This record gives sequence, structure tokens and C-alpha cells, in this order.
Amino acid sequence: MSGNPLISITVCVRDGIQWIDGCLESLTKQTYRPLEIIAVDDGSTDGSAQELQKWHNLASEIPVFVITQEAQGLSAGRNLAVKHAKGEWIAITDIDVRPTQNWISNLYEKSAPIDPDEVVVAVTGRTIFERADDLVSLLRSVEIESKYRSRPRRTSLANGPCSMFHSASLDEVGGFDPAWYHAEDMEVSLKLIANGGTIVYAPEAVVAHVAESGRKRFLGKRSRDARAHVRIMRKYPKRRRKGADFDFIGSSTMVLIVTPLWLAALITVLPFLYQFSQSDSLGKEEFLTWWQTKILLLSICLSLVQELLLWRGPLGVVNRTAISHSSRNRFYVYFAQKILIFQWSLALWKGLILGFMDALTNRNGHDFTDS
Repeated sequence: MSGNPLISITVCVRDGIQWIDGCLESLTKQTYRPLEIIAVDDGSTDGSAQELQKWHNLASEIPVFVITQEAQGLSAGRNLAVKHAKGEWIAITDIDVRPTQNWISNLYEKSAPIDPDEVVVAVTGRTIFERADDLVSLLRSVEIESKYRSRPRRTSLANGPCSMFHSASLDEVGGFDPAWYHAEDMEVSLKLIANGGTIVYAPEAVVAHVAESGRKRFLGKRSRDARAHVRIMRKYPKRRRKGADFDFIGSSTMVLIVTPLWLAALITVLPFLYQFSQSDSLGKEEFLTWWQTKILLLSICLSLVQELLLWRGPLGVVNRTAISHSSRNRFYVYFAQKILIFQWSLALWKGLILGFMDALTNRNGHDFTDS
């Protein structure tokens, strides 16, 4: 690969000691040359900094440079790595992924524009989520797979675990903003597009993400996604965005509707229960007959709408695939998924509420001067 530009791979870690060796081993096995790796420890307390130091080697064919900083967040860690990077292109990944050997080669292959007016400023690859023996990891794996299935060549997001940025273009837009505690990849992507650049999707550039297990972790991430989305939509409303529209939202919109449907069903039943409790014995039979008819019809309608949301469209694809791939009893998976999606919906609403509170108080990246 003589004549190729130097590419710098950056990876940050905070308290992820169990993933360090797997990630760094896969990075040092990349086929692309010339290459350098810059690893940043962001104030870990679990021994990650010491584990990273074992990989520090500036004399190897692919030099590995390890830096430590106090806990400042992922964006600050990435900025520190970019500051020390010498490459014309800067790749970013996460400590809990394992890039395939040709990941960088496939990213670089797609970095050439296909028309004279196109300026490629970033190339993003494909993340495959591994599966553990639990419903959360299965659902997450299937959902991510469905997001990538119909992704266009020109995209609006250079995903954090599997992307590469043109160094000069990244520097021109100011890099990653440390104030944006989450979804920093979306924020910098939109800044690059607003600056006239194009982000290209390279489906052959694959990284494997460790299984995202654990209901608490899953719901926490979905809440942070929704909270960050409020900030993104406020700073980059549709009328101000250039290029491709958002193509990585997935089934979240459908999931959001689940909570209002459950609330509507509850609100329907509560007046019935109250009025029934206030009726005397003679009026209860007549009241019960009238209300039973109304509530039965409304409950059937709400149930049908909810089932259509859960089993049709993008969310339906995810749910049906998860059931067919599960080794457990299908009836159990069916009801377990309904509960999980309801919790997912609540997490999204929680994130949206927190996002609006951030906007009202100008916190967590909402205090921008160019809005």
C-alpha cells in the first residue's frame, strides 16, 4: 500500500479494562499501512490506564501511543487523541468493539468522491452487535441490523464505533464539543455536512460490538439517546440541515407511541372504576352494561393499534426477527418483548423530558450562541 496516506486510529476508554486487549489486538492486526494507534484513558478507576500502558509501543510497525487524562468525557478524550494524531485521516472506534482486519482498508477505499462536486469528509462503516443469551442483546442486535439494511451511500451520521474523518475537515469545524456529553458523533457529523462535506457509508467496513446485555444499561443508553436528540433537533432543525436526512433513527419513533397508548387505556378504565364505585346497587347493572360496551370497544381499538405498532413496520421487523431467533418459548418472548418495549418507551420519554429541561436551563450543550 505504498503511497497511501497515514491514518490514525483513536480509541478512548473509561473503566473498560475487560475490553482493552480484544480491541487493541484487533486494531494492531489491521491490513492497512501506514497506520498509528492513539489510545486515551479518560480517568479510569479500574486499572484501565495500567492495562493500556502494556500496549504502548512507538517502535512497532503500527506504533501505539497511550495517553491518560482526568475524567473529562468521550468528546474531550477524542479531541486529545486528535491533537496528537499525525494522520491525514482519523478513525474513531470504541473500546468495546472488535474491528475486522480490513476495516481501515475498506473505509479508505470509499473515501474517494464519485463526482466532481463531492467532498468526502468522513466515511462510516457497519457495526454488528453480538448476541448473548438474553432478550435485550437479541433485540438490540436485530434492531441495529435493521438500521443498516437500507442505509444509503450518502448518510447523515458517522457512527462513533466505526468511522473515519478527514483530519483537516474535522479541525475546520472545531472537532468534538466536550459540552455534548452524548451523541457527539451525530453533532460533529452535522457540523461537517453544514460545512459542505459529504459522509459516505461503507458497508464492507465492519466492526463487531460486544453484546449489549442488561436491561438497565440498555434503557439508560436509550434515555441518553433521546435526551441528546432534543439538543440535536434544537441546534440543527430540518430547515437548517443540508444533505441527507436522518437515516439512523430506527424504530424509536414507533416505540415512543407505546407509552401514550398504555396511558390512554389506563385513563379509559379509571373513570369507569370510579363511577361504578359511586353507583348504588340498583344503578350498577345499567351502568355496567353501558360502560362495558364503550370500554370493550375502546380497549379493542387500543389493543389493535398497539399490536400493529409492535408487529408491523420497522419495529415489527425487529420483534418478529427477535422471536424467530430466540431459543426460548415464543409465547414467553412475545410477552417479555412487550414489557421491554414499554420500558424502552418510558426511557425515551424520560430522555425527552430531560432534554427539554436542558433546553430551558441551557445545560449539557444547549448553551450555543449560533442558534
